Amino acid sequence: MSDLDRSAQLEYILDHYQNPRNYGPLPGEDVSLEGGNPGCGDVITIHLKMHGDQVKEITFEGEGCTISQAAASILTEHVKGKHTAEIQALDFNYLIEELGEEMVKTRPRCSTLALDTLKGALKTYRRKQLES
Repeated sequence: MSDLDRSAQLEYILDHYQNPRNYGPLPGEDVSLEGGNPGCGDVITIHLKMHGDQVKEITFEGEGCTISQAAASILTEHVKGKHTAEIQALDFNYLIEELGEEMVKTRPRCSTLALDTLKGALKTYRRKQLES
């Protein structure tokens, strides 16, 4: 993704914002977790169905700025079918590659909200598994 010019990068982000992938509730989810940025009003809820340590299905719901919502859409496409270790390895550099350096560095909280919430949901899922 990082090889796109700025205009193509913005088009990519706008497409995910206007046509979010994997958006909506996930009946029968194993875990759901809401995350937010109180300062700007961005909210993301991640819903997961797991198969062991693999993301079987993922959806999100939310509201907020273009970047936070597009990042959630992009992330859900990327992590479906991935194992938790692969997801835990995703970081700021992954977001820079997907969203563009300018977006991530000027709006870091918006850019990282979905990834942080996803990692929190996986932690919650693991805790639930240990308790059962």
